[in-house]
Amino acid sequence: MPAFQPSRRRLLGGTCAAAAGGMLPWLPGPGWGTVAALHADELRRRHKACILLWMQGGPSQFETFSPLPGVAGGGTKSIATAVPGTAFAEHWPETASVADRLAVIRSMTSKEGSHPRATYLLHTGYLPIPGIRHPTLGSIVASRLAAETGAADGDLPPVVRIGARGRSDSGAGFFGARWEPFEIGDPDEPPANTAPRTDAERHRRRLDLADRLGTGFAARLPQEAGDHRDLLERASRLIHSPAMEAFDLDRESGAARDLYGAGDFAAGCLLARRLVEHGVTFVEVVCDGWDTHQDNAERTAALAGRVDRPFAALVRDLSDRGLLDDTLVVWMGEFGRTPQINPRGGRDHFPRSFNAVLAGGGVHGGSLVGRVDSRGVDVTERPVTVPDLFSTFCHATGIDPAVESMAPAGRPIRLVDGGSPVLEIFG
Repeated sequence: MPAFQPSRRRLLGGTCAAAAGGMLPWLPGPGWGTVAALHADELRRRHKACILLWMQGGPSQFETFSPLPGVAGGGTKSIATAVPGTAFAEHWPETASVADRLAVIRSMTSKEGSHPRATYLLHTGYLPIPGIRHPTLGSIVASRLAAETGAADGDLPPVVRIGARGRSDSGAGFFGARWEPFEIGDPDEPPANTAPRTDAERHRRRLDLADRLGTGFAARLPQEAGDHRDLLERASRLIHSPAMEAFDLDRESGAARDLYGAGDFAAGCLLARRLVEHGVTFVEVVCDGWDTHQDNAERTAALAGRVDRPFAALVRDLSDRGLLDDTLVVWMGEFGRTPQINPRGGRDHFPRSFNAVLAGGGVHGGSLVGRVDSRGVDVTERPVTVPDLFSTFCHATGIDPAVESMAPAGRPIRLVDGGSPVLEIFG
C-alpha cells in the first residue's frame, strides 16, 4: 500500500495554526553586509521588538488624533494633550496624557480604499500581486532581527497575533511558515492546542515513532518532511516550556489589570507587554469594528473607550519597565474616513489622508508630522506614503529596508518598495 502523501499546503498549513510559529529560516539577501555588521552587536545586547495596535476597519482621523471641530462635522470636540498646541479628539483623554511620548503622523496618504487591499498594503507595504504572498510587517521584523543578530531561537513564537477573527492576509508569505503569526483568540485564555497531553519523555518517543513511520515520505519529499519535523519540534518545545507562563495573565497583579482596564483589547495589550518581556519580537493586537459607515459619532466614542486606556497604559508600562526605547509601538488602521458625514450619520472610506501614531523605538515624543487642508481632504504638508511608513518602521527597529529576498519564480523583492523614513520623528 503506498504511503500517505499529504500536499505541502495541507501538511504545513494544517499543523501551523496550532504550533509555535514554523520552520524555514529566511536567509538574508545581497546588500546587507556592512549594515548588519554595524547593528548586530547592539541588537544582540538589546532585545528589539514591535507591537502593532491594529484598528481593523479604518478609524476616522477626525474622531481620533486629527480632529477638525466645526469643519469635518460629526460634532466631535477636541481636547488638549500633554503637548502644548496639539489636540486629540475628546474621547482619548488617557492617550492625550501621554502625547509627549507619541509621534502623530497626520499626513498618511494612499490610494487604496478597499478593506482587503488596504489591509494587505498596510501590513506588507505592497499591493497584492497574483502568485506572490508578501510577508507582513511582523514576519519582516522578526525574521530580519533574527538574521541580523544571529540569536538562537527561543521557545516562544517570534510573531504573535491577538484578537484577529476571520481576517485573511498574507501572513509570513514567501518567508516561510517559521514566521507565520501564532494566533491568540482570547488573551485571557491559554492558547488553543497547547496543553500537553502526555509527559515530555513519552511525547519524544511519539515523535521518534512518527519519524520512523515517515521514512518513505521523507525519502520522496525531503524538504517537506524536514519542514514538518521542524514544525513539530518547535511546537513540542513550546508546549513543554516554562516560557508558556508568558501567556498567563493570571500572573499579573490586580494593579496591572486595573492600569490597562477591562475588555479583550485591554487584556491583549497587557499580554503584548508580557510577551515582549519574555522575548517575543512582534505582537499584533487587533481591535475590530472601525468601519463606521453609520452612527459614526456613537460608534467611534465606544471604540475609543475600548482602546484609549489600554493604549496609554501600554506606553506607560513599557516606559516604566525600561522597554519603550527598544519597543516600537504602532497604532494604525488601513485608511481614514471621509470629511463628509453621509445620510446614515457615518463616514465612508477615505485613503487620501489619515493618521498613524508611533511610540518608542527611538521615536521623539511630542512629534507632530504633516498637515491637511482646512476641509480635511488633501495633505498639504509632508505627505507620508505607505513605503515611507514602512521605511520608518525599519529605521526604528534597526532593519535595512533595501534587503532583498527571493520570491517564487526567482523574483528578488525588497523588504520595502522605495520610500524614505520620516526622520524628523526621531530624536
